[in-house]
Amino acid sequence: MATPLSADRLLAALRAEGVTVVEHPGWRTHNRNQAGDWGPVAGVMIHHTVSSGTARSVEICHDGYKGLPGPLCHGVIAKDGTVHLLSAGRANHAGGGDPGVLQAVITETYADRPPAPRAHQGSPGAVDGNSRFYGFECINLGDGTDPWPAEQLLAIERVSAALCRAHGWGARSVIGHLEWSDWKSDPKGFGMPAMRVRVQRRLGTDPARPAVPKPTPPKAPQYEPFPGTSFFRKNLNSPIVTAMGRRLVAEGCGRYRSGPGPRWTEADRKSYAAWQKKLGFRGNDADGWPGAASWNALKVPRTK
Repeated sequence: MATPLSADRLLAALRAEGVTVVEHPGWRTHNRNQAGDWGPVAGVMIHHTVSSGTARSVEICHDGYKGLPGPLCHGVIAKDGTVHLLSAGRANHAGGGDPGVLQAVITETYADRPPAPRAHQGSPGAVDGNSRFYGFECINLGDGTDPWPAEQLLAIERVSAALCRAHGWGARSVIGHLEWSDWKSDPKGFGMPAMRVRVQRRLGTDPARPAVPKPTPPKAPQYEPFPGTSFFRKNLNSPIVTAMGRRLVAEGCGRYRSGPGPRWTEADRKSYAAWQKKLGFRGNDADGWPGAASWNALKVPRTK
């Protein structure tokens, strides 16, 4: 777990990750710190607002409502991807949750999902999530049909990565409210496992830059295996001879007046002898008839 970011560091982390931020008036000091601890923090929690319209949603999350005063989150993520900052302290967003989930988030030891929550606000042993998580409300009706625009999902990815990067966390420190409390179903309409994959991929890139797939490494070059000495002593006509001749020319050993071509000729033998001498062979070892050592050194490309 970690000490919460100051307002300045929170703002800087979001902007460094490419997040478009709107600072709501008074957001730096608007909090519920008087109601309980703020920190140490263990992760980021994603919610949906069950509302529509940016202005109205921001107002509700800023002010709260009867029985649950605002701020209801640290930021509201609008449909267009803009993040409206409402608080840099404790916010009423998470409520009570499962201590087993908190431990799994702290250690980041779970697979694609943390253990199913078995606690909620007011249940025995529930943990105060408002002190342990940053919370971001995403504008969505939460009915499973209200769309999640690409810009909004990208902002969720960026916000989550920004806080993980700032604290040195991995993507398993990002959870949905439904993964914290057995009373909750948000966010509804996209999967948190897939979002964590996006966040983890982003954490492997520079801030504010999209994740780019790693290029496929080029295949290792393939060479013709040594076909044996007798192969060249036949009345030979083969593309292997052409490929060999081109390599001899490339090595400065070509003794051709034309070609090289597919038929083995005396010009091929003289060219190969020059190659053997270049490698340091002398006498009968440089007679122009290919041997395994000199052939493998020549690296003749495969013809098929």
